[in-house]
Amino acid sequence: MQQAVNIGFTSIRVTTAVSMKAIAASYPPSTGVFSGDITDVMKANAGTLLQTVAPLMINAYPYFPYSSNPKDISFEYATFNAQEPVVDGNLRYYSLFDGMVDAFNAALEKIGAGNVPLAISETGWPTAGNDPFTGKDKAQICNRNPIAHVSKQGTPRRPNQLMYTFIFSIFNENQKPSWIEQNWGFSIKIGSLFMIFIEKYSVNNKSILSSHACL
Repeated sequence: MQQAVNIGFTSIRVTTAVSMKAIAASYPPSTGVFSGDITDVMKANAGTLLQTVAPLMINAYPYFPYSSNPKDISFEYATFNAQEPVVDGNLRYYSLFDGMVDAFNAALEKIGAGNVPLAISETGWPTAGNDPFTGKDKAQICNRNPIAHVSKQGTPRRPNQLMYTFIFSIFNENQKPSWIEQNWGFSIKIGSLFMIFIEKYSVNNKSILSSHACL
């Protein structure tokens, strides 16, 4: 694929996106290791990414581990607001997001691919569908804070490695199954002939999305 792209677009890098399900162990982050059934695939992918100098993209949603285990994972740790760190050797983690990313970094190191950089293909927080873990106020906090975080620093394991990060998603998807799957957007659709998106909440001080319409 990269060779095909290089025919006319030599600056484009081809990569792939992987979910946290690829990781068999992630706590503490230094124990990160790929699941046995995909280790060979990850080795092959990592080898290609090293050759093409492309990042591995990962989907990192703190919402899922937090909502499934709120007894052991605090909301503050899930939203970059922890006062007490999770200590992992010489490293200290104040956010679940960093821990998840560094579990991938540790897993890459274990297959000899520690030089492969990471980018975040998806992160976000649903606004409804699973009270008390969802809500506009929670989603606002959980989407603002990673933006502020990744724009200034890397993770404890890669402190100088800034990551491209994409928030999921711009708008709700009402054709998906009910529950949280319909509610990841930070805008809503009103009307049918014209799609008018009105911001549900702001994800930074100036707000990244104002109301707009399109055919």
